[in-house]
Amino acid sequence: MSFRHRLAAWLDTSRFRYTIMAVILFNAMLLGLETSDRAMALAGGAIVALDMLCLGVFVVEILLKLLATGGRFFRSGWNLFDFAIVGISLVPGAQVFSVLRALRVLRLLRIISVAPRLRRVIEGLVSALPGMGSVFLLMGIIFYIASVMATKLFGTSFPDWFGTLGRSAYSLFQIMTLESWSMGIVRPVMDVYPWSWAFFVPFIVVTTFAVVNLLVGLIVNSMQNAHSIEEVIRTDAYRDEVLARLTAIEARLQEQTLNGKSFMGQ
Repeated sequence: MSFRHRLAAWLDTSRFRYTIMAVILFNAMLLGLETSDRAMALAGGAIVALDMLCLGVFVVEILLKLLATGGRFFRSGWNLFDFAIVGISLVPGAQVFSVLRALRVLRLLRIISVAPRLRRVIEGLVSALPGMGSVFLLMGIIFYIASVMATKLFGTSFPDWFGTLGRSAYSLFQIMTLESWSMGIVRPVMDVYPWSWAFFVPFIVVTTFAVVNLLVGLIVNSMQNAHSIEEVIRTDAYRDEVLARLTAIEARLQEQTLNGKSFMGQ
C-alpha cells in the first residue's frame, strides 16, 4: 500500500474525524466568546491565539487531504465547502468573515451516515421532496387565490393586514399557523364584516388541517419506505455474508478431503 493510500485511510478513520469535529466545536465556542466584551477583556489574547491554532489545524487538515487525494479532493462537496471557509479565513483583513468558520459545524451531519435512525429520517425527507413540491405548488395556488380575495374583501377596512397582496399572504400565513389568528385578526375583522368567518374557517380547514397534514403523511410514508428498503438491504447483506461463509466452509472441507485422499494414496 502506497503512502497516499495509507494517509487517505488514516484520514478516514473515526478517531481523526472525531478529533476534527472536536476542534470545530471548540472553534465555534471561541467564536462565541469573541462576541462577549467581558470574555475578550479577561482573556482576549488567549482566545485569539486559540482561534489561530484552530485555523492552523484546519489548514493542516486541508493540506493532508490534498496530499492524500490529489485532484479528487475537489470532487467532494464537503471538501469544497471546507476549502472555501478556510480560504476566506486566510484572506488578509477578512476577520469580519471569521464567523463563517463556525459553519464547519455542519460537518457533524456526517454522523447521519453512522446513525441508522437519523439516516432513515434524511432518506425519508429526501425521497418525499418530489411529492412535497406538488403539495407546495397546491399551497401556493390556494394562498394566491385567498390573498386576492382577502385583499378585495378586507383591504379597505384593514390595510395593515390585507391592504396589499403581500400583506394578505402574510396575514393568511399567520392564520394558517394558528398564531393569534382568532383574537388577533379574525374577530376584529368579524366586528366589521360579520360574515367573514365563512372565508376564514374554510381557509383554515383546507390549509392547516388538510394540506399540512398531507405533507406530514408524505414524509411519514417516505420514511417507512426508506426503512423497508434498509431492512431489505440489511437482510440481503446478511444472506450474502452467510452464503460466503458456507462457500468458504465447503471449499475448506473439499480441500481437507483432497488432502486426505492424497495422504491415503501415499
